[in-house]
Amino acid sequence: MSQVLSKFVRAADYIAAAQIYLKDNFLLEEPLKPEHIKERLLGHWGTCPGINFTYAHLNRAIIAHDLSMMFVLGPGHGFPAIQANLFIEGSLSKYYPEVPRNRDGLAYIVSKFSWPYGFPSHSNPEAPGVILEGGELGYALATSYGSVLDNPDLITACLVGDGEAETGPTATAWHLNKLLDPAHNGAVLPILHLNGYKISGPTFMGRMSDEELLNLFTGYGYEVHIVDAYKEEDVHARMQAVLDDAVEAIRFTQHCAKEGTLQQPPRWPMIILRTPKGWNSIKYIGDKRIEDNHLSHQVIADQARSNPEQMRQLETWLRSYKFNELFNGEHFDEDIESLIPRPDRRMGDNPHTLGGEAVYTPLHLPEVADLSYTGTCQLEDTSCESVSSMEKVGAYLRDVLKENEAQRNLRIMSPDETYSNKLDAVFEVTNRAFVWPHKQWDRDIAWDGRVLEMLSEHSLQGLMQGYVLTGRHAVFPSYEAFVQIIGSMVDQYAKFLHIAREVPWRGDVPSLNYILTSSGWRQEHNGFSHQNPGFIDDVLQRQGCFSNVYFPADANTALVVMRHMLASKNEINVMVVGKRPLPCWRTVRQAEEDLREGINIWDFASDEDPHMVFSGVGDYLTGETLAAISVIKQEVPNMRLRYVNITSLSALGMGHAGCTVLRHDIDYYFTPDKPVLVNFHGYPQTMKQILFDYGVSAERASVHGYIESGSTTTPFDMMVRNKVDRYSLAIEAFATAEAAGLITVTQKNTLVKKYEEKLSRHRAYIVEHGKDPEEITSWKWHVRS
Repeated sequence: MSQVLSKFVRAADYIAAAQIYLKDNFLLEEPLKPEHIKERLLGHWGTCPGINFTYAHLNRAIIAHDLSMMFVLGPGHGFPAIQANLFIEGSLSKYYPEVPRNRDGLAYIVSKFSWPYGFPSHSNPEAPGVILEGGELGYALATSYGSVLDNPDLITACLVGDGEAETGPTATAWHLNKLLDPAHNGAVLPILHLNGYKISGPTFMGRMSDEELLNLFTGYGYEVHIVDAYKEEDVHARMQAVLDDAVEAIRFTQHCAKEGTLQQPPRWPMIILRTPKGWNSIKYIGDKRIEDNHLSHQVIADQARSNPEQMRQLETWLRSYKFNELFNGEHFDEDIESLIPRPDRRMGDNPHTLGGEAVYTPLHLPEVADLSYTGTCQLEDTSCESVSSMEKVGAYLRDVLKENEAQRNLRIMSPDETYSNKLDAVFEVTNRAFVWPHKQWDRDIAWDGRVLEMLSEHSLQGLMQGYVLTGRHAVFPSYEAFVQIIGSMVDQYAKFLHIAREVPWRGDVPSLNYILTSSGWRQEHNGFSHQNPGFIDDVLQRQGCFSNVYFPADANTALVVMRHMLASKNEINVMVVGKRPLPCWRTVRQAEEDLREGINIWDFASDEDPHMVFSGVGDYLTGETLAAISVIKQEVPNMRLRYVNITSLSALGMGHAGCTVLRHDIDYYFTPDKPVLVNFHGYPQTMKQILFDYGVSAERASVHGYIESGSTTTPFDMMVRNKVDRYSLAIEAFATAEAAGLITVTQKNTLVKKYEEKLSRHRAYIVEHGKDPEEITSWKWHVRS
């Protein structure tokens, strides 16, 4: 078997190297010449031999044990190796008819690698079997764990590079074994590939001793197996034995968990694979060591086209694989063919990686009416109660979990804030997963639970990506200020999704769904460090019809938005919503209309032919804007005002994903020429840009929002500090009233002074009493004159 495996690796190594260098003479049927070599040599060689070695052995294990296995590659720059294996196994030919599994197909992938409008240099969604690009390192292990949740028959082999192992996200992801219940989930087989070097120097783990590594990963809770190409007389035999042991250990652990005899936390196997970087390539160029050194990380012999000696070394290296003995232009050697799993078992064609009907089942979503608040705060004579949007969302998620219990296809990824974020209703039907030891006083904890809590947003984001891209649904609730730590991960996912949506053989997957709560407007008790609305800016920068940020004004709208997000697919959704009780302004029907339109005039707070237009974006800001209208109508009864609520934004504008054309021209909402004041949840510049794109000029549009003025203070003082409070808005409106001839300059000055004094008295009051006065905390909407 070692000889068979060696042949497979030789073939894959040759194809991987050829992609980096050759644009012609792909089978080396004539002596290598400069014109056979690409003008621009792009790609990464150093990690490819270890990837090919691993892929060959995983193929053997799949055949021997009849495994459903995915392969997640951490160092995505090793894509030449992935593409080589996809070609050998036939998955590439299945999805790309222009790549037949013969010499013509080989010529196509080699010549088109890292070529304009050809194949990218890194793993990408256009490659079958890929669910992680791996361009930005650190996310492979968490993504792998997400893929096996609720997939009990799946093993995901995850190759973690030793450079990647130095990242913070990878460091925390090793702990995800503590969330994996063997009775209901699949298994991750981590393979830590130590080739010793990053791009320009040694790696930490590459220089650690076996004893140090064993202590570290045994402490993490793994059963560690070391395969060392430097020490093993027959490294193939060693890897074969280790993989067989690992598969048997996984199956035994799962069997015991299912029958109830597993009493201790499971110890999942992991493999530490030591190989030289740039294994079996050029040893030296001049006096520079190449193989087993950082200089083999990218393109070695990078002057081969112009330097005869380097071209000679390159040709000697490529011919050393004796590829002509392994591939005759039409077929691979029989030994290589024997290591290709049957079609439904090939890692490049695993159905879990492709989305669509095979893995994606829409959720059964109950209607929201039974949970909605049936009153309304639109009229003075109604019973206007305050309702927590997050409590309502928690109750809805509870019902969705219950409704989909049999399908086991919804998870909540929560950074240890499920209770704080008012979602504890979900614990009426589920628990928090935790398979390490329990204490008798632990609450809502079990080996099997739909809620995954961990104080690592990176790990939870990776879990969610792996879970969603394999067809299941997830919700990620977070403190608004701290979700930004995963901004780059979301950006990487958005790039993946942007391309995947255009790949015809990739099916639908659920959307990524975020709930941002504990927003800066009510983080007055935690202070400045907890006040940051920047994540919504990151999402709004993502181009395309798939990124949405929702700002429900009240609990009923939050329910409607939550249902909509869970029903959507192939998108990135963010709901920004407070957890404190607030007035409920809209009925369910009106909330559905607000969501459908994205922007809507609220008639109960609007006059015909207004002198000025107010707009609120966000629940706390909506309340302050309506309070400002109430103040203005009290002081200047003849001033006609309009209130426009904005429920959703995207990179393309207002409304769902910005791809739904507004029902009316923008002037219908904001008038062609009247002053506009927008009270925005986030940074003012974000909203200014959107208004500018719609042609609402800066001369008539004033945008208020978070201006980085925060501290430990009172809720209303947070508004005052950032000039989004009712009094600051009213003061601005008084100037508009004076310009419109509705009041005199003296009247305006008197009103401005009155409300500036109110603001001064408010500051004195909170300094003395430590809380906001009752006129603020007990405010209710009043019918206008």
